[in-house]
Amino acid sequence: MTAGRDASAPDAGAKDEDEGRTMSGSGTPDGAPVPTTTGTDEDATPSATTGRYEDAPPSATTGTDQGTPPSATDQDAPPPTTTGAPERALLPTATGAQTLAVVRGLVRRHRLLAVTALTVLVAGTGIGLLTAPLLGRIVDLVVERSGTAALTVPMALLLAVAVARGVATAVGKSLVARLGETILADLRERFIDRALRLPLERVEKAGSGDLTARVTGDVTLIARAVRQALPEFANAFLTIALTLVGLAVLDWRFLLAVLVAVPVHVLTVRWYIPRAARIYAEHRVATGALQHQLLDSVGGVRTVRAFRLTGRHAELLEKRSGAAVDLAASGMRLVSGFFSRLNAAEFLGMASILVTGFLLVDAGSVSIGTATAAALYFHGLFNPINAALFLIDDAQSAGASLARLVGVSTLPAEREPEGRPAAPVDGSVKVTGLGHSYVDGHPVLHEVDLDVRCGERVALVGASGAGKTTLAKLIAGVHEPAAGTISLGGVDTRELGPAGVRRAVTLISQEVHVFSGPLAEDLRLARPGATDEELRAALDHVGALEWADALPEGLATVVGEGGHRLTVTQAQHLALARLVLTDAPVALLDEATADAGSAGARVLETAALRALEGRTGLMVAHRLPQAAAADRIVVLDGGRVVENGTHEELVAAGGHYAELWSAWSDSRREPAAVSD
Repeated sequence: MTAGRDASAPDAGAKDEDEGRTMSGSGTPDGAPVPTTTGTDEDATPSATTGRYEDAPPSATTGTDQGTPPSATDQDAPPPTTTGAPERALLPTATGAQTLAVVRGLVRRHRLLAVTALTVLVAGTGIGLLTAPLLGRIVDLVVERSGTAALTVPMALLLAVAVARGVATAVGKSLVARLGETILADLRERFIDRALRLPLERVEKAGSGDLTARVTGDVTLIARAVRQALPEFANAFLTIALTLVGLAVLDWRFLLAVLVAVPVHVLTVRWYIPRAARIYAEHRVATGALQHQLLDSVGGVRTVRAFRLTGRHAELLEKRSGAAVDLAASGMRLVSGFFSRLNAAEFLGMASILVTGFLLVDAGSVSIGTATAAALYFHGLFNPINAALFLIDDAQSAGASLARLVGVSTLPAEREPEGRPAAPVDGSVKVTGLGHSYVDGHPVLHEVDLDVRCGERVALVGASGAGKTTLAKLIAGVHEPAAGTISLGGVDTRELGPAGVRRAVTLISQEVHVFSGPLAEDLRLARPGATDEELRAALDHVGALEWADALPEGLATVVGEGGHRLTVTQAQHLALARLVLTDAPVALLDEATADAGSAGARVLETAALRALEGRTGLMVAHRLPQAAAADRIVVLDGGRVVENGTHEELVAAGGHYAELWSAWSDSRREPAAVSD
């Protein structure tokens, strides 16, 4: 179970993580910048870039991009490419057939509402079509000089038609909008459900920009289409169809006259649709890339400045913004050409109707009133045809967004083992021949062997890029190993399945997210049925009950976004309390005290040791005194285990750990000498 950076804590950014894997939750995509790159922790062993241990190479995106795949941001990953970001494996987009199949299935679930909405719209449109014949009748009565009394009934009928049409159209559009909103809600729930069940490695490779663009921009665009375009399009389509029927009833030759404009409309649509589909699809992808770059650059502004990458990131933003603007401009030019062709079709159609009416009246085949009704019918088609064809513009854009949502909702969820999965017998962890790489040709771990006894506390130590965080994530099930096996409690993780691994392992990192809502409900994410007494006991166990009781409303205090702002130390206390509540047999602490400062780190180290009581603990050590207090220390270098033993044994051996300990000791003596 993994942690996201506390969105409510100072100098912390949120990181998207599967809440099923996390006791500290998943964060928002707009987290605050990461801490500055100058070291402040006086007890931490200095590193070349941050003044503290971390597995991150210097890069503009280190620790800031919430959805960046490991090759760019994972702490053990190789440096980024020269373009500033590696190629991303975007989440898939559904085909037209897949999208249509999903929509059909959703409509079938609400067929009664769909049939009712269609019936009301047809009735309203049919009533409205009576207007043209009534007006034609009035023209005939005037031509025949029938007198004003003869106009009373047609005028009354016109008024009744107008009222009935208005009521039926309003009700029909509201029903269509309700149907669309209901289907959209089902699709959105399906999308979120599947997104939360996707393998974390798949989501990280896609990047946070792609996923957040789908769940925000794409959903907003579809919702706007459902509320506005769908009712208008349904009404326009029915009006066109029934008007053509009305023209045929007046005289079949009027229908033939109208069909003169059809080839222009057909050619216009055939010219427009393929171009619009491509442009809108490319625009959505470009918007997602731009959004991701904004998250990357703004979220990591301190790191960008520290490594003097401002110009490079500005260039990337300009490039991606320019791509999005160019595609938007192409879309506008396309729409202008679209409407110019529609105007030509209107001219041809109306000219054809007028000429046909003149010839038929001259031949005595129809009355002037009938010809007038035919002309009014065609004139009444202007708005519906323009609306329907114009809404193709919205439909193309919404269709591209819909395909992106369906593409995620149809992805396979995490693979679970068939039958009843095995259960770990204890909290032991065994890693055999483990190898992993995020990018082909750049291995991060090589043949790692590790055997941790149940209840043992093991510290993972190493310089930046040694592989500590990757090893922790592999054990926690965040990534699947490229080689080797991992066993928890004597059971292979492949037999446990993702859900089984989450039940057995809790991963807490320095990145903690505080969910919005009462503090008690935030804690109950770890154990939904926990009583207030159990929540207080968990907080007390990690030394957090005192500050929790001091909150304005105690455990009922609203925390997180828009609520009471917790400090970094308090947020980590909250994550450790969740660990106690979930009671997983194995706990992984990945630099969980790194952001708390020296005083806060000491408090959290004590709390972490108490939280680890009764369970196996693996700690990615940020502070060497924390490693020294562990039962055993495992030193990694270049993705390999190079040393293994107690603090005293490793210091006496004079190897890598002894060098790190000596560097830390010297850094502690220098301030004392300056003070003297």
